[in-house]
Amino acid sequence: MSGIYIHVPFCVVRCLYCDFYSTALPHLKDAWLRAAIREMELRRDYLGGDTVATIYIGGGTPSQLSAADLERLFSAVYRLFPVDSDAEITLEANPDDMTAAYVGSLRSLPINRISMGVQSFDEADLHLLGRRHNSRRARQAIGDCIRSGYDNISIDLIYGIPGQSLQGWEANLKEAAGLRIPHISAYHLTYEEGTRLHSMLEAGQVQAVDEDDSADMFDLLVDSLDGYEHYEISNFALPGRISRHNSSYWEEKKYLGIGPSAHSYNIETRSWNVASLSDYIEGINRGKPILETERPHYYNEYVMTALRTSRGIEVSRIAARFGEDTLSFILRQSESFIAAGMLEHKADRLVLTRKGIFVSDAVIRALFREDF
Repeated sequence: MSGIYIHVPFCVVRCLYCDFYSTALPHLKDAWLRAAIREMELRRDYLGGDTVATIYIGGGTPSQLSAADLERLFSAVYRLFPVDSDAEITLEANPDDMTAAYVGSLRSLPINRISMGVQSFDEADLHLLGRRHNSRRARQAIGDCIRSGYDNISIDLIYGIPGQSLQGWEANLKEAAGLRIPHISAYHLTYEEGTRLHSMLEAGQVQAVDEDDSADMFDLLVDSLDGYEHYEISNFALPGRISRHNSSYWEEKKYLGIGPSAHSYNIETRSWNVASLSDYIEGINRGKPILETERPHYYNEYVMTALRTSRGIEVSRIAARFGEDTLSFILRQSESFIAAGMLEHKADRLVLTRKGIFVSDAVIRALFREDF
């Protein structure tokens, strides 16, 4: 089983914090759509004939596409790839786009999961982040999806926003939990170079939340979502609502990325398309997608992806796949983190503790090997 990711690069307004590739050139939408379909045709053999179990339309802002645009995309996917009858098919959306009429127009399509970028139910947070919607619109959009029959909904939330209090974050979590959203992705705000938010931080126009407050917000996040499975560092799901598409990334399954900046992985190689809409379209029109390719660093990638999940690293797998020397290395490197209460060695697993999750990047880096 494999997955397909389709990157829709169009945004009405680029959010202050976002470093995903996007553009505000709606007149190129039809050219992008033709190129995306042509790329599927050119790369239809990339997955080796595997059945497609998940399709994820991300961005950018995929809800800027009309139902007719999406129908063209799905027609191409189903024409070119064997799609499982029970496939998970996700559309990312902005609350501002999800009117009752638009949501209703989606019902004729195979979409069965909606992932909505709510980010916050607090007006001050939304204003600072540069979001198009307000909290009322977010609640209305969620309600419209539910009333239209979508029962598999995910929302994104952000914490650690400048000026955000612990009480404000708690109110956000209470609202999300009270709505019983099946899936919640909660991310700490990051200041990525090249974003407007990073420039504001450098200029002293905003101040990052201090580390202690960030840790308190994370603890509150985990404690507040009672009944949700914390199955990955930033992801929480009610029973049966784990994101199958995202899980495929962490389980080293194959996926094909379509669109500018989209990544692909077929076990043997990892590749990514050029992060330029005009260059992407030009390459596809020539019949030669512009992309870069590399050989995966299998050990490091396994450590990074496995440790992000609640299952953790399978110790016996390290020995079987990467050798006894690597097993000795990872156990040795883990000792200080186990002593500090950041890692647990339970049965055959190395698993991050709650304390370790909050500093997961440092733990993961320490377990990497660069010598093979």
